[in-house]
Amino acid sequence: IWGVDFLIILVILGTQDKEFPRLLEAIDHEIENGNIHEKVVVQAGQTKYSSKNMEIFDFLPEPEFEKLMDDASLIITHGGAGSILSAIKKGKTIIAAPRLAKYHEHHNDHQKQIISEFASQGYILELKDFHTIGKLIEKSKKFKPKKFESNTKNMINLIENYIESSNHTAWYHFYRHIIGYSMMSSLVTLLFYIMLFYGFKQSFIISLGLSIGISFLLTIIFYYKKINQLQYLIFSILTIGIIIGIFNICNSLLLRIILLIFIPIFINCIVYRLFFSKK
Repeated sequence: IWGVDFLIILVILGTQDKEFPRLLEAIDHEIENGNIHEKVVVQAGQTKYSSKNMEIFDFLPEPEFEKLMDDASLIITHGGAGSILSAIKKGKTIIAAPRLAKYHEHHNDHQKQIISEFASQGYILELKDFHTIGKLIEKSKKFKPKKFESNTKNMINLIENYIESSNHTAWYHFYRHIIGYSMMSSLVTLLFYIMLFYGFKQSFIISLGLSIGISFLLTIIFYYKKINQLQYLIFSILTIGIIIGIFNICNSLLLRIILLIFIPIFINCIVYRLFFSKK
């Protein structure tokens, strides 16, 4: 029903490795000023932000997230094509705000073009000035978005092609902090293995097990509350089994060192990809 107050505003910040507190600060400010009266729920992703006015989650389980999207009368999202398309397909009223490179919220400004394209077609409202978000929310209560139809596929393909061509190094940025952390984890693992096996003359199994265990422990600490602990435990047991099997048939010290360097990188990238990057 158009023209009535919203009950729930859902804010989606995506899964980028960079934070986007600027949008949450603007919403928080409007709540404090009494311009937003609705309940605000935030899936914040990598953004760390504390507020007494909003319910903020890093990542929600898929069923809960889908239900929130279904129940929300207004969705405020960053300019990720996936987030926007998901909301459009559900016929939701959407306000989209771009992440900008100058605030270190993204690696370039392609979200501005994405939002502009969707807004020009009548699917969403574009938030250009964060100081006017309260007024735009009021405007959105009378906004009737264009319905998603099959003939929008050409526009979707055009946007996806633009992202690929303008952000061809995104894979590097996506995993940069993971690889950087993993290299540190690799060095710790390697040092512990050398210290235990060659320094304290521990058995091969004990040295390897403790070294890999430390690497997994560091990963759990690094991804605290961002992974499903049971899934990760199962993954860890399987991975350790594979590693021990490889080491049993590998007698070369050099090859073992190489494996100990790259195994934590592999583990961290897989964990990041499987357990929370797609949420």
